[in-house]
Amino acid sequence: MSSEVIVAFITGVVGPILLLYFKKILSKKEKRDVVEDTLRESELVLKKLEQIKEDFHSDRVWICQFHNGGNFYPTGKSMTKFSMIYEVVGMNANSVQSQFQNIPVNLFSRSLNQLLENGIIEIPDFKDETIATFGLKYIAEDTGCKSSYIFSIKTLEGKYVATMGLDYTKKKTKLDSTQVSQIRTEAATLSGVLIGKI
Repeated sequence: MSSEVIVAFITGVVGPILLLYFKKILSKKEKRDVVEDTLRESELVLKKLEQIKEDFHSDRVWICQFHNGGNFYPTGKSMTKFSMIYEVVGMNANSVQSQFQNIPVNLFSRSLNQLLENGIIEIPDFKDETIATFGLKYIAEDTGCKSSYIFSIKTLEGKYVATMGLDYTKKKTKLDSTQVSQIRTEAATLSGVLIGKI
């Protein structure tokens, strides 16, 4: 066999086979373990929420994320819902996570629109009639909230992806503007984790 035939055989047959083989090996290494990634991300978020709860002496800190909750009939248009994905709770405060699963966004359109437009809802006292509660007063009664501070979480591009809330159940709490600003910053740092870019 001439050397030209051997070279042609190697470049025409063996070369592409080796290239496919190495691509396959590299793609296996690059594939990420979805469960492992989810658990790591959850741990990061829960640690951050626990820190926020401690730093601002709240009784409950939670995050709700938007998701596709199925389709409308007969249009097939996607139905947007939200669920409470993360929650940390202090001593003597009840968990409410199971109550907030697969909630259609239109049930909370007033409060979600406020968050979309202004990024925050501050309710230092749910019983104060002069404070706008954006339809959340009855939820507060059901969940034992005396005060709530709720923040939108947005991507760098400004897309509203989640909501973070601090609830005070033991006593009414008025946060000052510096504290609110600090919490807003903390909420912004969670965006990357929630959209899977960290």
